[in-house]
Amino acid sequence: MGTAILVENLGKRFDRYHTAKPATLMEAALTGLGRIKPIEDFWALRGVSFEVAEGEMLGVIGHNGAGKSTLLQVLGKVAHPNEGRIKMRGRIGALLDLGAGFHGDLTGRENVFVTAIVGGLPRREVARRFDQIVAFAELEAFIDNPVRTYSSGMMMRLAFSVAVHTDPKVLLVDEFLSVGDLSFQSKCLNRIADMKEQGCAIVLVSHDVGQVERLCDRALWLKQGTVVAYGEPAVVAGQYTMEMRSQTQQRTPQRPPQLTQMGMELRVNENRFGSQDIEITDVRLKPKSTIKSGDLLCVEVDYKTHQPLDSAIFSITISQENGAPCLDVNTLDMGIPYIRLQEEGTIRLTLDRLDLVGGFYFVNVGIYQQDWSYAYDYHWHVYPLTIDATLSSKAAGVLCPPMRWEAANSEVNAIVQPLKSCSWHSK
Repeated sequence: MGTAILVENLGKRFDRYHTAKPATLMEAALTGLGRIKPIEDFWALRGVSFEVAEGEMLGVIGHNGAGKSTLLQVLGKVAHPNEGRIKMRGRIGALLDLGAGFHGDLTGRENVFVTAIVGGLPRREVARRFDQIVAFAELEAFIDNPVRTYSSGMMMRLAFSVAVHTDPKVLLVDEFLSVGDLSFQSKCLNRIADMKEQGCAIVLVSHDVGQVERLCDRALWLKQGTVVAYGEPAVVAGQYTMEMRSQTQQRTPQRPPQLTQMGMELRVNENRFGSQDIEITDVRLKPKSTIKSGDLLCVEVDYKTHQPLDSAIFSITISQENGAPCLDVNTLDMGIPYIRLQEEGTIRLTLDRLDLVGGFYFVNVGIYQQDWSYAYDYHWHVYPLTIDATLSSKAAGVLCPPMRWEAANSEVNAIVQPLKSCSWHSK
C-alpha cells in the first residue's frame, strides 16, 4: 500500500506571554502595553519526521506537554506548522477533543448533520447513514435532545460514530478509549480494525503504552516536542516504560524500611517505588490470602494523600514468584478515567473467580500519575497469595479455567461455571 501520511522535519512554534497579560483593552491601557507582547517563544514540535502507510496505525506516546496533541492539531489542519512539510492523502477524520464542533443548543440529530457535512459527506449521504451513526453510538432514545444535556460518555460515542462513518482515509484520534464502558470500547476496537483493513491510516495519541503496543503497527515517542524513538511498538514502548521506571526511582524519597499491617517489610527502591505523594497504607486480600482455584478474590487498597487530587490510576497485577504476570488490570483500561482522591480512602477490586493453578503468587499494587509518567506508590512482591492445589489444577501453565473433556458419548470431569467479570469500587 502507498503512503497516506508523510511528515518531514515538522516544527510548530508558540508564543509565551506574561502571566499577568491584560484580558481587556481597558486593563492594557491601565497597566501598560508591555504585557501584551509575548515575552518569548518556544517550540512545541521540532524536527519531527515519520510516515504512515495506508491501512497502518501509528501510536504516539509521551508525557503531558510532549507535543502529542499539538501534532494531531497540525495534522488535522487546526494549526499551521512553522517549518517542515506534511503530505496527506484523502479525507481526514479527526477526534481531537471530546465533542469538539458540537453545538450545545443543537440536538444530537442536528449536530450529526452539521459535523458529517463539515467532514465532507453530502447531506443526502448523511441522511442515508444517519440510522447507522445513531445505532453505533447507542443514542436512539436521546438523539433529539440538546447535546448540552449529554454526559461526556454520550458525547464521545456520538463524536466517534460520526467520525468513523464519514469514510475517512486518515483518522486522527486523541485518547478515543479514555471514556466509555467496556462494551463500547470493544465496539470501537472492532471498527478501527475494519477501517484499517479498508486502507484507512490512523494516528492514535494515547497515554496507555500497553494499548499502543497491542493495537499499533508503529510507535512514535515524543519528549519536549522532539522524537526520542520511532519504530516497532514493542521496542518503543519498552524504552518509554524504562524511562518511566527511572523517573519513578528518582522521585522515590529515601526512607527507612517500614512494616505493612501483615508484618512484611517495605524497602525503598527494592520492593517499594514512587514519589509517595499518595501512599498505600494497607492492602487486604479477602476472604483470605489462601484460596482455591476458581474462588472469589477481593483486593482492598487503603491510601492516603497529603492533598486532594483530581485523578490517579490504580493498578493491580498478580504475578508468579519469578515475576511473570498472570493478571494485569488498571482502572483506566476498565473505563474509569477519573478517580477523585480525598485525604484518605479505599478502592476495591473484586474478581468474581480467579482461575489460577495451585501455587504461590504475589499481588502487586500501584497508584500512578494520570499520564503514567511515574508512580505515586508501588508495592512489588509484598502481598503473597496462595492458590490451593486441586485435582483440576494439575494442568500445565498458570490457568485453570472451567473445563471438560468429552470422548464419544461419554463425558469426563465436567466443570461448567462461566467466568465472570472483575469490577472496581471505591469508597
